[in-house]
Amino acid sequence: MSRLDGLLARLRKFYGALPAPPADPFTLFVWEVLSVHSVPRKRDAALGALKRIRALTPDAMWRAPQKKLEESVTLAGPYVEQRMRALRTGVDLFRRSPQITAVIKGPAPAALKALKPFPQMGEGGAYRMLLFAGGHAVLPVDARVSRTAARLGYGEQHADFKKTARSIRIAVSAQLPETIAAYRLAYLLLSHHGAATCTEGDPHCSVCPLLEECPEGQKRLQSAD
Repeated sequence: MSRLDGLLARLRKFYGALPAPPADPFTLFVWEVLSVHSVPRKRDAALGALKRIRALTPDAMWRAPQKKLEESVTLAGPYVEQRMRALRTGVDLFRRSPQITAVIKGPAPAALKALKPFPQMGEGGAYRMLLFAGGHAVLPVDARVSRTAARLGYGEQHADFKKTARSIRIAVSAQLPETIAAYRLAYLLLSHHGAATCTEGDPHCSVCPLLEECPEGQKRLQSAD
């Protein structure tokens, strides 16, 4: 068992089962749009409302009444106009590129290139799409994963976040089994830990299940004494 295996096992015991992002590419795109400047509870309420009005396919969302769409999207919180604009752009891209699902499941470089035009995705969202909808064994590195991994001693910090993400991806992947399930679990646990416990400004080190193995946590405790 690698060090990372042990850390993930502790996180899994601490948090229990965690919900995964949607596996359907279009639903996952909508999930990404609703996630920006929102919280999981509100995002999931908005996604559930869109599901109830049967607007979770590109054609269905294109045909859905504007008022019902806005009412559903509003449940995710502010920035409704920006979300609606992003969804309209995504719907158009999915409808004009019906082969996008096959592309996402194909070679990763071509998939990442195909996802670049989609709004509010970014590199983290594109890698989430590859992992959860495309079946690629890749690690999405968002701010939460980056923070958690760096504090645990994985990867190097750079001024360019893409370089940081690549460094963390390489370091974490070196200790992960080459299975999609392993990468999905690692992402879910590291990201959730970064949101719930290993927060940016005031991490809850005293209750962290990884404290004994965390250089940053040990440093913070020593400075507090």
